[in-house]
Amino acid sequence: MSGNVLTMYNGPRRVRGPGQAKVAAMVSFSDGSGPAPSAAYVERELPPGGISTYLAARRGGTRSFAVWADDQRRERVATLVTLSAGGGVARFQVLGARGEVIGTVIREKALRGRGLRTRWTVHQPGGFEAVGFKGRIVWWWTWWLLLPLMTVVLVMSVFDSVPGNEGGFARAPRRILWRANGRIPLEFRSKGDKLYVHAPGVDWRLGAALIALLRSFHAGAWDSVKQ
Repeated sequence: MSGNVLTMYNGPRRVRGPGQAKVAAMVSFSDGSGPAPSAAYVERELPPGGISTYLAARRGGTRSFAVWADDQRRERVATLVTLSAGGGVARFQVLGARGEVIGTVIREKALRGRGLRTRWTVHQPGGFEAVGFKGRIVWWWTWWLLLPLMTVVLVMSVFDSVPGNEGGFARAPRRILWRANGRIPLEFRSKGDKLYVHAPGVDWRLGAALIALLRSFHAGAWDSVKQ
């Protein structure tokens, strides 16, 4: 999956007439020459208590997703589960269709983990362990210096009805560069909300779960809907 670009789209796509709604969240892959498909479909997995229980748990950092090969749930290819969440630190595991471990992801919230920025650690068994921080230091300093102006822009953005708008200029820095042994295997760019895979050998299922996880921690998160 070297050189692949993953983009997540979300929107209501209902079946007409009787039947179950199709999976709405789709992850597209820009490069179909490798093992990755052209698209995968991501859906939150609800606990026994349903949506209300899921939403209550996600406030503490818990997430649970299913990754499907198609939007009609005919083939599950991966599952993301939460191993632990508390104190600003959440640990996730990505499992394959047979329950095998594809990868682990650790999110350490800013000021609650080991730094001033949110820290993301991604590990693929038999492969890499990469660490990335949300936003560049210089942009965070700029953000804090312009905070009074940002507050005004944020208030104005509440009244912005453009679908998918997350505050535009008012958004905090979100770019993440993951580094492993002097290399950058993964990169998330806030422009377009895209995950770039620069290293060969990265499991496409881990990539699909990772971008879904990242997007679940952004404003207007796709898994936070109440229905």
